[in-house]
Amino acid sequence: METVAKERVLKSCTRFLTHHHRQSLQQVLSELAASIDPELDEDRYGQGELISGFEQKVAALLGKEAAVFMPSGTMCQQIALRIWAERRGQNNVAFHPQCHLEIHEHHGYQRLHGLSGILVGSPDHLMTLNDLKHVAEPLAALLLELPQREIGGQLPTWEELTAIVGWARERGVATHLDGARLWECQPFYKREYAEIAAPFDTVYVSFYKVLNGIAGAILAGPVDVIAEARIWQRRHGGNLVHLYPYVLSAQKGLDQYLGRMNTYWNRAKEIAAALTAFPQIEIVPDPPQTNMMHLFLQGERDRLEAAALEVAEETGVWLFYRLMPTFLPTYQKFEFVVGEATLDLSLEEIVNLFRMLYKKSE
Repeated sequence: METVAKERVLKSCTRFLTHHHRQSLQQVLSELAASIDPELDEDRYGQGELISGFEQKVAALLGKEAAVFMPSGTMCQQIALRIWAERRGQNNVAFHPQCHLEIHEHHGYQRLHGLSGILVGSPDHLMTLNDLKHVAEPLAALLLELPQREIGGQLPTWEELTAIVGWARERGVATHLDGARLWECQPFYKREYAEIAAPFDTVYVSFYKVLNGIAGAILAGPVDVIAEARIWQRRHGGNLVHLYPYVLSAQKGLDQYLGRMNTYWNRAKEIAAALTAFPQIEIVPDPPQTNMMHLFLQGERDRLEAAALEVAEETGVWLFYRLMPTFLPTYQKFEFVVGEATLDLSLEEIVNLFRMLYKKSE
């Protein structure tokens, strides 16, 4: 079905299987405006209580000395790795083959900063300590992503994580945490965010994913590193005259959603258990380790997508926008993220939706 037709059906839906509820731009901005103290002053080029207060709050939440708010995580991470590389006098930085820097940023770390990416481990599995032991090149920094999005939101055990970070520290390798979805990890590790972030020299967190912000990210770490990061932010063109819409939205997201992570994770596990009734569905990881999982659906992609649109038209429930191909041509997959919208659907309804999907795709 054409994109225009898909959008028409999507706009007609009132409930959604994944993520949070859809909102119009007017709703987003109206709710944000209603949440703001009328006496609040705007920020200007990264200065002012609005932005500095939020940076200090997130730094404390992550147990770091300082933090800087930036427009994007791409900016945060490239800057952090550049700083560590210069301080170590070494351009090699190590990360998983499915790292965001490697597959989504057109190799900006290499083209903009002259860094060399060392890919560690298998694209389909978590990085292991044994994988690192096979790295022969000297490293400036090691980047770890918690959770690893491209393989279903998988997480190493706490013991595995600390062993990997320990390996790096023993060799004088800086450690950086890609915490784009760090907020979702807390229920699995059953530790405070500061404890999860403690093994890492620098940490990046995002505000537009499960926290549902407009955009924005924070890089947190030692005072001197963050001071240098601010200079690089300026060089990147990221020190905008005003960042308050993003900062205020991020603050609203923290207040509204941070305490919901355990609820989302529990529902993800319940849904995964319920979907085991379908021999045509595989779940990675099973059980889910965060509120995210990848659902592998057996069947032809076009037929399943057409069936999902039929289900949406009949029920008013949107299942997924598109399916992604896999190495197995008979299976397609999509990223299932449990959010507020997911909680509107009972487990029985979710099972029935997939039953309808497969019946219509026959």
